[in-house]
Amino acid sequence: MTTDPTPKSRLWRHYGLIGLGWLSIALGVLGIFLPLLPTTPFILLAAWCFARSSERFHQWLLNHSRLGPIVKAWQSGKGLPRKVRNRTLLVMWASLVVTALLVWNVWVLPYLVAVGVGTTVYLMRRPVAE
Repeated sequence: MTTDPTPKSRLWRHYGLIGLGWLSIALGVLGIFLPLLPTTPFILLAAWCFARSSERFHQWLLNHSRLGPIVKAWQSGKGLPRKVRNRTLLVMWASLVVTALLVWNVWVLPYLVAVGVGTTVYLMRRPVAE
């Protein structure tokens, strides 16, 4: 006799995405106050998690007065506001440089540069919301 693990795995996925979404919200809000912690990527990750797990939380995020406009602009295809994109890139590169200096490993540097360049190219090719 075999049992179908699908409903149980769907439940774990559902609550896992909700948990990751709220963790992303918490980190995004912290990023508002901590200069090296970016806000935008965490808020967009939360929106992605909530869109796949909880319509109620996704709507809450979309209608949030501070966080909602970032998500709405991104999901509508308008992209990020120029100021947000530039700040995200600045903080990301500052974090990568600090990480490189703290780790100081010749093997880690190419990975950090690859992540930085890849993310920069990706964001620069996205539309800019005005």
